Amino acid sequence: MDLTHWIWLATGAYGVHAFEEFELDWRNWARAVIKLPVEWHDFYVVNFLVIVLGIVAAELATAMPGVALAFPALMLINAIFFHIAPYVVTRGRFSPGLITAVLLFLPIGTICYVVANDAGVLDTTNLIGSFVLAALLMAMPIVLLHIKSMAYFRQDRP
Repeated sequence: MDLTHWIWLATGAYGVHAFEEFELDWRNWARAVIKLPVEWHDFYVVNFLVIVLGIVAAELATAMPGVALAFPALMLINAIFFHIAPYVVTRGRFSPGLITAVLLFLPIGTICYVVANDAGVLDTTNLIGSFVLAALLMAMPIVLLHIKSMAYFRQDRP
């Protein structure tokens, strides 16, 4: 399989991951553990956008592998910093999404980079650039959740 196929598989894995998070009540975990002021509608919109980004990444895998690799980088960042690390820090409090993060995100995300390397398209720029882009994409909804209640951004004010 080439990078395009692996990113399509990664997109499917992200859908399974979102399902695990939803069924195991990620919203209440996120509010309690990482103090994220999130509602279910935020979860739906963000995960819809992530699936769209996965589709775009799969379509760009050949033409722009550095941009496409931001999707598996997003998976790896999500797995490590939003599931595994909180599980460790809280001394074993289960994080909804942890199962798919470990069983799907880590191996598929890593394989995407191995395949890109084997294809000769993983250089330092694509490696670093993909993780920077992924970190920015991961930070965006978190930042927006935190600033939306600030007076300047509130649309219900006169």
